[in-house]
Amino acid sequence: MTSPVQPYRRKALLAYGLFGLPLALVALPVYVLVPQLYATKFGLPLTLIGAILLFARIFDAFIDPLLGLWIDRKKAAQGYAGFIMLALPLLICGFIGLFHPPALQGVMLLVWFSLSLMLVYLGFSLATIAHSSWGANLTQQRGQRARLTAMREGCALLGVMLAAAVPALLGLAWLTVLFIVTLLIATFVLLRLAPRATSVPAPSFVWKDLIAPFHNRAFRWLMAIFAANGIAAAIPATLFLFFAADRLQLANYAGLFLVLYFFAAACALPLWVALAARIGESSAWLISMVTAIAVFAWAYTLAPGALTGFTLICIISGAALGADLALPPALLAGAIGLAGHEGQREGAYFGVWSWVTKMNLALAAGIALPMLDVLGYTPGNTDAAGAAALGIAYALVPCGLKCIAALLLWRAPLKNL
Repeated sequence: MTSPVQPYRRKALLAYGLFGLPLALVALPVYVLVPQLYATKFGLPLTLIGAILLFARIFDAFIDPLLGLWIDRKKAAQGYAGFIMLALPLLICGFIGLFHPPALQGVMLLVWFSLSLMLVYLGFSLATIAHSSWGANLTQQRGQRARLTAMREGCALLGVMLAAAVPALLGLAWLTVLFIVTLLIATFVLLRLAPRATSVPAPSFVWKDLIAPFHNRAFRWLMAIFAANGIAAAIPATLFLFFAADRLQLANYAGLFLVLYFFAAACALPLWVALAARIGESSAWLISMVTAIAVFAWAYTLAPGALTGFTLICIISGAALGADLALPPALLAGAIGLAGHEGQREGAYFGVWSWVTKMNLALAAGIALPMLDVLGYTPGNTDAAGAAALGIAYALVPCGLKCIAALLLWRAPLKNL
């Protein structure tokens, strides 16, 4: 495919990126609201809820590469739009079933919960991989790649903020209405107004195609960086509420901190795009990593009640998050093009990318929570030992992982993508 000479207009970028908003509206509630809802309102034991969520997430993560290969195999006949349309009923039915179950009890409620969750995960994975592959297929021009991914991630950040605010202010029923309405509108805009992706038939499926992206040297480097950086970012997200409540003793400000964090990320997206166009996406991403390391080193030094300091940390680290959202997918598009796989194997690449993203979240919880336990922290504990444990797990460990990611990025052969 030949990339367009003229940059895409903002209207075209928005038509593509808007679909990220309803996807965020489903992602955050599933991860945050489901455990509390089924434990408090429907009376399911936390152990059972945790086991079902763990099984569903593992299944979801490992099915993503297969979905990517299927998309590559079939997209020449129906385009990415066909997979988006297929995901809609899965998302809508799964979302309604998950958050508005019928009056069931016992085993029947467990079955309903499990099936609804799997339906949502399947629809979300299919829509996300198809949408991301569509974007990667649109252009290989360095400046445009970052603009495209930044628009998608900016819309997703707006969705995250709405998903956090609407249930608290208006309730789950209104969140459901908002999700369905925005999903239908964003799909209509995407299919009617977004730039068209082009594709050629992919080779017939064979099992070795699952690891085909790893034959790409640039991709191997990028995935190593993405994994280290992703775990570094996911650990503070996992421990944020504990750190705000027990280390800083500012639990009442946790909501404000989150809003500032995501708002700063959204505001910083255009700045990272402009910087990437000027010095390259890998160099801009490296600057964001160094910024995040400095900020989290500062977080380790904070004392209880440090409202102003942590507010600044949330704003600065949120701004750095904007680069984490916009620039890695743009570099992935470049790696796909460099290997000559543009228009053929975007689904395979983004299937693996989605798998790594989800495993990062699982590994972050698997690393951070046991570490706190070993270091002697228990929730609600505000003594010196607990505060020190939180500081190590929340700030120093992510700094170490970010340093590894930054060193890898500095050495990686990604500057010419």
